Amino acid sequence: MRNYLIAGNWKMNTTISEARDLAKAVSKSAPHNGNVIVLGCPPFVNIQAVAEIAKGTHLKVGAQNCYFEKKGAYTGEVSIDMLKAIGCDYIIIGHSERRAIFCESNELINKKVIAILASGLTPILCIGETLDERNAGKTFDVLKTQLDGCLAGVAVEDIPKVVVAYEPVWAIGTGVSATSNEVSEAHAWLRNYFVDKCGDFTAKKIYLLYGGSLSDANAKETLAIDNVDGGLIGGAALVAEKFITIINTAVELAGDTGAAPSCCCGCK
Repeated sequence: MRNYLIAGNWKMNTTISEARDLAKAVSKSAPHNGNVIVLGCPPFVNIQAVAEIAKGTHLKVGAQNCYFEKKGAYTGEVSIDMLKAIGCDYIIIGHSERRAIFCESNELINKKVIAILASGLTPILCIGETLDERNAGKTFDVLKTQLDGCLAGVAVEDIPKVVVAYEPVWAIGTGVSATSNEVSEAHAWLRNYFVDKCGDFTAKKIYLLYGGSLSDANAKETLAIDNVDGGLIGGAALVAEKFITIINTAVELAGDTGAAPSCCCGCK
């Protein structure tokens, strides 16, 4: 039996009507039993509408970013309490697009991790190397620097409450996914990182997602890899049929037991 988290990052896509249509289609396919959590992360302006549709279903709702302060003169920012109030359970942070385009540092992301955990929501922490870094043999140095920085000050007992999404930057939105060997190697390294940090028992509770052109076409191969506990999906999450295929693949691989879905709060 395996547990999976299948998360859709809708990025800056969907009007409110498109978001509703997509949420309706996905919510109908979110598994009622088993060990698969299904999550949709729409743009800020569509979260409340999607949350209303998800109510009473097994579709979870998340946001794509947040600010770490509770309130104040931070024009254009959205607080965690605001997101929690409209139905968010998860918040994506540290995505490579936020790091590259908006110059977010590990230090800033760390403040968001700590604030999200304090709120009782689940952070999905994105990490990953660029093509130049991989070619230079620096992949694991980069991942360690990102994890050490972003998780600084997080108590050992809180680490399993953080979902980690490995997204090699060179595979995001390019249509080029990492090979099975590359994914396996990276996820094994990540699991061992957490074994060293918090012990084998705790490390096994942490959801390690793969992102980077994960699609309906390669989902079965990727999700079957050891230490891959789900996916953070971009383009394929915007097409209901493709996203539903990925969900169904996870359900098949999980070995549906009829149990209630696991959660991401350390009780995986």
